[in-house]
Amino acid sequence: MSERVLVKQLQGLADGPVSVSGWVETVRDQKKVQFVILRDESGAVQLVNPATRPAEDGSEQDAAALALTDLISNLATGTFLTVTGELKHDERVKLGGVEIKIARLDIAAAALPETPIAADSGLDKRMDWRFLDLRQRRNNLVFRVQTTLEHAFRSYWIERDYIEVHSPKLMASASESNAELFEVPYFEDKTAYLAQSPQFFKQMAQVAGFGKIFEIAPAFRADPSFTSRHATEFTSVDAEISWIDSHEDVAAMQEELLQTAFQAVKDKHGAEIEELFGLEVQVPAIPFPRIPLAEAREIVKSRGYEIPRTDGDLDPEGERQISAYVEETYGHQFVFITDYHPEIRAFYHMRDEETGLTKSYDLLFKGVEITTGAQREHRVDVLIEQAKEKGLGAEHLDFYFDFFRYGAPPHGGFGMGLARVLMLLLGQDSIREVTYLFRGPTRLAP
Repeated sequence: MSERVLVKQLQGLADGPVSVSGWVETVRDQKKVQFVILRDESGAVQLVNPATRPAEDGSEQDAAALALTDLISNLATGTFLTVTGELKHDERVKLGGVEIKIARLDIAAAALPETPIAADSGLDKRMDWRFLDLRQRRNNLVFRVQTTLEHAFRSYWIERDYIEVHSPKLMASASESNAELFEVPYFEDKTAYLAQSPQFFKQMAQVAGFGKIFEIAPAFRADPSFTSRHATEFTSVDAEISWIDSHEDVAAMQEELLQTAFQAVKDKHGAEIEELFGLEVQVPAIPFPRIPLAEAREIVKSRGYEIPRTDGDLDPEGERQISAYVEETYGHQFVFITDYHPEIRAFYHMRDEETGLTKSYDLLFKGVEITTGAQREHRVDVLIEQAKEKGLGAEHLDFYFDFFRYGAPPHGGFGMGLARVLMLLLGQDSIREVTYLFRGPTRLAP
C-alpha cells in the first residue's frame, strides 16, 4: 500500500509514483481525456486519465483501461476515493502546477449522483446539509482560523502562567438569573440547569488561590432570539485574574490577548483570508479606545440616532453608530464602552465609590458587542446587598456567597463569544456561518 500524501505536499515532491485520497469535486469527461479535481483537507489537485473508449470498429481494447475510463465517467461529486498514479510537475496546470496521471482508482464510498445543496443554496438549506457545506474551501478555512485563534489565546495565557479550568455545565441554580436557563431532569426528581456562564466558578478559582485562570467551553442560553449573533449553545472564552486595581487591568489583558491572536491569524492565514473572504486581517493597535457609556450615548445622539431603550444602555444600532464614530475618529475597529449603571449590570459587578457606576465594560468589535468584562465585588456583605437590590434570593446564591466568607482577593475577568469574534474577523453576516453546528430556537439537527 502506498503511503498517503496530502495535496499540499505534492509541490514539494519529485515526479514519480504517489498516492492521494480525498473526495471528487468535479469531473470533466472529454472524449479523449478525463480530468478529475480531487480535494482533501489540505487542498485540491488535478487528476488526468487518457480516455479509452470502445472502438467504433469493434476491435479489442485494453480491458483495464476501458474499466478505468468507465469508472471515472460515472464518478459522482462527493465520492471519496484513493488514487495511485504518476505525479508530474507542469507549470501549465493552473491548479498548483502539478497533476497526477491515474494508474489506479479505489472508491472508498460512492456518493449519490444528485447533491441536495448547490453554491447558491440559502443559509437554512446549507445548515440542513452542513456536512456537505463544510467541504467548501472557504468553510474549511473558517475552522482553521478558529483553531489558530484558540491556540493563540491558550498560548498567551499559558505563557503567562494562567491555569486552564473546566467548570461544570450542569448547575443546581442559575449563574446570574433564572431568565434564560435550560432545565434538565436530574436524579431523584431533581432539576439541573445548563450553565449560562462559568462566572461563579471562575470566581471560585480566585478564592481558591489560583490567581489567573481561563476556560474555552460551551455555554447555554434559553434565549428565543433569532438574530444573526445569538445562539442557544455557543463557545464562551473566559478569563479571570486576581489582585487587580480595577476593570482596566482586565481590559488591558484582553486587548493584548486579541492583538496577539489576530497577529497569529494574519501570519498564518492572512493571504488565504484575503483570497477567499476578500478582506485584510487588521491587527489592532493597543490601547483600544475607551468611551464611557454616557458619552457614547451623546455621540450616537449627535450622529442623528435616538436610542429607543429606556434603561440607558446601547441598542444594536447604537453600537454600530459608536463603532462607526471610533473608526472615523481613531481608525480603530475595537472600542471599550465603560462605566455602566448598576441597574443594567450583574449584581456581582463592583461599583465605583465616587460615581456609583460599575467598574465594567463592554467591548465592541466592528459594531457588535463581543465581551462583557468587570471587576467583581469580593466583599461578601456588599455582594449580598447588591444581590438583594436585584431581587435575587439568598436561597439560590448562598453557595456562591460562601466562596467569599473565607477571604477573597480583588479580582475581575471577562466572557467573550468565540463565534462573534470569528464572524466579525471574517466579515460574515451570521454566526451560523462560523459555527460548526449551529444551535438556535428552531435548530437541533444535524
